[in-house]
Amino acid sequence: MHTENDEANRAEKQGIFLKMDDVGRSGGAKYDYLLFDLDDTLYPLSSGLNLSCRKNIEEFMQQHLHIEESEVPRMCLELYREYGTTMAGLKALGYEFDNDEFHSHVHGRLPYDSLKHDMVLRNLLLSMPQRKIIFTNGDKAHAVQVLNRLGLEDCFEGIICFETLNPHHLEPVDCRTSDDQMVIIERTPEGKANSPILCKPSVEAIEAAIRIANVDPKKTIFFDDSARNIASGKAAGLHTVIVGSSVLVPGADHALSSIHNIKEAIPEIWEGEGGQQLEHFIKSTAVDTVILA
Repeated sequence: MHTENDEANRAEKQGIFLKMDDVGRSGGAKYDYLLFDLDDTLYPLSSGLNLSCRKNIEEFMQQHLHIEESEVPRMCLELYREYGTTMAGLKALGYEFDNDEFHSHVHGRLPYDSLKHDMVLRNLLLSMPQRKIIFTNGDKAHAVQVLNRLGLEDCFEGIICFETLNPHHLEPVDCRTSDDQMVIIERTPEGKANSPILCKPSVEAIEAAIRIANVDPKKTIFFDDSARNIASGKAAGLHTVIVGSSVLVPGADHALSSIHNIKEAIPEIWEGEGGQQLEHFIKSTAVDTVILA
């Protein structure tokens, strides 16, 4: 018979650290796992971070890659459409630059002050009995910054980010911050150093995230603001929710004009298989969020 300790040990060997109070916590619920995109999903597009991010990318292309200013906007749009992110497209075209330097320039100067603690969303997340994981194309520093600004840093079991899907270390590294609050797990790369960048909306990236998080797609709801990501999520076997739209897009099972509308739109998150209301789980103490990187 498998015990909770067996499950946690197996997950740890895979580079995933489940908190013991989370293992089996959603027993009886219709869904066991919730996979959330970060940017423009947990906070609205109106925050201005998206616009600032685009401006910083264009600036990086001009200053560091010496691309003609008049060509940059067109390139950004085309590369984003074809490769999922402008960064992935630039790498595919053969441009050489340090990933950390790119992220530092693009995310390091974003107006994070525009993000405020969202207590409504925090209470919603803490009342959900399922395991909750962030899945973002952004780097880990950006993900941690956004969650901290929103006051959601202890609402998720883990974060799957750029470093998770595109590891560059040869050996796994287990390190802690000075205050011992955040564990960062660097996964051993499975591909070659010059492999294409793996990111949403690639179905391969979503399938990799499913494996890394060790979730059952049939019991998982995927929240994202991108129609392309939603279509890929559905192709990977996930239940899907488009956020920031009141209209269903291809592949979406639900549409939320705001992430705050989850309870009205998807009450089954709080219900068991037979439709009975589950007892709400309110977390009384903060827990570490693991970076699945």
